[in-house]
Amino acid sequence: MVNKVPPILDVGGVLISSDLLTERFCCDYEKCKGICCVEGDAGAPVTLDEIAGIEDALDTVWPMLSAQAQAVIDQQGVAYNDKDGDLVTSIVGGKDCVFTCYDGDNCLCALEKAYRHGKTRFCKPISCALYPIREKQFEGGIVGLNYNRWKVCSDAVKKGQELDLPVYRFLKEPLIRRFGEAWYQELCTVAEQLSL
Repeated sequence: MVNKVPPILDVGGVLISSDLLTERFCCDYEKCKGICCVEGDAGAPVTLDEIAGIEDALDTVWPMLSAQAQAVIDQQGVAYNDKDGDLVTSIVGGKDCVFTCYDGDNCLCALEKAYRHGKTRFCKPISCALYPIREKQFEGGIVGLNYNRWKVCSDAVKKGQELDLPVYRFLKEPLIRRFGEAWYQELCTVAEQLSL
């Protein structure tokens, strides 16, 4: 017998949408080419600590950035407050993240590329690593996690369904980076109990 999954679960003090357990997702870079870095109307959400990490890595990634991105950073910095008042990475032309660089047709994150080559200690904002999960901060320090549906990720949904890979399993590493190994194990336990 399958138990009905409640819409919101409390896992270690973090409120999560049950979609993280029930929906399937796996990025398909061969098809999407990293379009999430260049589509949208705002940059990636960032924290003040992340801005410090980005600024520390800026000299290293600077040569990888477009002239337009460099001009935006010179003018307003690596981040700004969007229309909702959230702190986000700066963007070029109203949509492209300033840290987007290209490898042929593929969009890459200059920050992550430098990190993977051992040139910096900062990888990329956790909001990027967690996508399609979006984190929301509530009063009293409560954190909520939701699954964000975006049409540019339709190939990722299809691939996730083919692999039968739940969102929370696909994002194991960034979830551990954000909340720790013990919290992630608790999430897995909750997911297993609900699938009985």
